[in-house]
Amino acid sequence: MGDKHISSQFDQELNSISAKVMEMGGLVESQLRHAIYALNELSTDVAEQVVQREQQVNALEVEIDHDVSSTIGRRQPTARDLRMLLAMSKITANLERAGDEVARIARMVKLIIESGAARSLPSSELRVASDLASALLRRSLDAFARLDTDVARAIIKADDEIDREYDGFLRKLITYIMEDSRAISPSLNLLFLAKAIERVGDHAKNIAESTIYVAEGADVRHLSASALESATK
Repeated sequence: MGDKHISSQFDQELNSISAKVMEMGGLVESQLRHAIYALNELSTDVAEQVVQREQQVNALEVEIDHDVSSTIGRRQPTARDLRMLLAMSKITANLERAGDEVARIARMVKLIIESGAARSLPSSELRVASDLASALLRRSLDAFARLDTDVARAIIKADDEIDREYDGFLRKLITYIMEDSRAISPSLNLLFLAKAIERVGDHAKNIAESTIYVAEGADVRHLSASALESATK
């Protein structure tokens, strides 16, 4: 009876931490959408709101880290439960870094708008990459919630799409700068913005890797596509 009671409490703690991780992920995803909206609509007000809300992401990171450490210390979990807690800690770190990238995007948006060159820059090209990054982040969190390793593997592969979008955008931006050297400064801000979007996709991939780690106990970081397929399922 006592063991069952302890197990029930532990499950409640895991669910509570997981809910906070999902809340944090949803916030970062929402922030990314608002940052790109600010760029498309040339809204410094929305960009500033994104910057200010970064504090909420950071506060959740601190709260989740505390909960994870406290649960490990009091419950001394083993095997899969311990992997779950460690994975949630890693996911939280990735979400915090993704939040940093989104705040960086918002700051770049403000600089681009304030430069007065925003309307002439090829910023609309970034919508595809930002939509991909946002979708990958959402799918990676959904996969983690369900411990769906098939979806997690698909996300890891899909990250290459964002890399290709970034490479294509870089080529277009270089062509744009060559045609108008006066656009170098705002174009560089746009380049840093594009790189930040790519990094959000990288963090989504990291979350997918954590899902596989929890469900299968396999560390699939840095594996090639073929090695990923043959990794233990």
